[in-house]
Amino acid sequence: MMDLKIHKDGIPSFLIDDKYHIYRHIVLQVIMVAISVSIFFDAPDKLNISPNRFYGWISYFLFLNMLVYVNAYVLFPCFLAKNKVFAYAISVVLFTIFALFIMVILQELFYDIAVTHQQPSGVAIFLSIASSMCTILLFLGGISTLLLFKQWIINNQNINKLQIATSQSELNFLKSQINPHFLFNMINNANIMVDEDSKMASHILDKLDNMLQYQFNDSTQDKVLLKADIAFLSDFLDLEKVRRDHFEYTVVVEGNIEEVEVPPLLFIPFVENAVKHNLDTNKSYVHLKVRLEDSRLFFECTNSKPAKPVKRDVGGLGLVNIKRRLDLLFENRYVLDVLETKTTYTVNLYLNL
Repeated sequence: MMDLKIHKDGIPSFLIDDKYHIYRHIVLQVIMVAISVSIFFDAPDKLNISPNRFYGWISYFLFLNMLVYVNAYVLFPCFLAKNKVFAYAISVVLFTIFALFIMVILQELFYDIAVTHQQPSGVAIFLSIASSMCTILLFLGGISTLLLFKQWIINNQNINKLQIATSQSELNFLKSQINPHFLFNMINNANIMVDEDSKMASHILDKLDNMLQYQFNDSTQDKVLLKADIAFLSDFLDLEKVRRDHFEYTVVVEGNIEEVEVPPLLFIPFVENAVKHNLDTNKSYVHLKVRLEDSRLFFECTNSKPAKPVKRDVGGLGLVNIKRRLDLLFENRYVLDVLETKTTYTVNLYLNL
């Protein structure tokens, strides 16, 4: 038996969950059978089960299926789901005319209710055509309304999931990255540098100030400028270089990114992971590359590997959670590749903005 659940908004999961896809089609077929079976009745109490009427019922049932599935899988996704309302209206009118033509042919082939063979008047023909068109349009409108309602529910759910995932990502990052221990080390370094190198002390405090402002102010927004996010990554790597004797990094940007916006804290988990897992006595490095081509953004993070392998946990969140956030933000508009050699570990992220 199906285990139907009610969502917080009172909508049964049967309407939107993929696992009930087949059952929804079965229910739809039952409804269309219930509608089309009326063709066997000349009156509420007069049943007519002739071979011709049976063929007419089959044709009418298939006709209803055509109305439903052409609208659901062709017209709606191609036009209305993409906010092409005018194009959808035109396509529905054209499809209605085509469906009306099919209906007339079916009536000529299988309609045997009338016992008289009188030629119908022009008014009767007009009223019949108008009535049929209205019926088809209302049927298509009902299906479209149901599909819009379903899409609205799914969009609201995705928005809620994205808000939760983003909040969790930011909170976990703040706990794991900008924690008291990290701040203590940086402030302690600045304190030591006051007498030895006042410029370096000022440099450290300036970078810390920039990072904290970004995290507590800019990162609360839905979108931030890409250049601001890159500046945050640079500050993070710069502070890492200050506190380590054998560490190098590069940040390369290609393309015009001045007006490009991205979700905040999108790349820092990969960079933090690269820094965290290449702590070696020998010289270690992290190389970042950001390239913009038209509406495609390429992010590459390459780091040296330590002599002793360390178990990876990207950004303290795990690769599964990172992918989940990318799924919610970009759906099928991203590709995430991880490449590993004996000496390097590389993350490549491709985004369609």
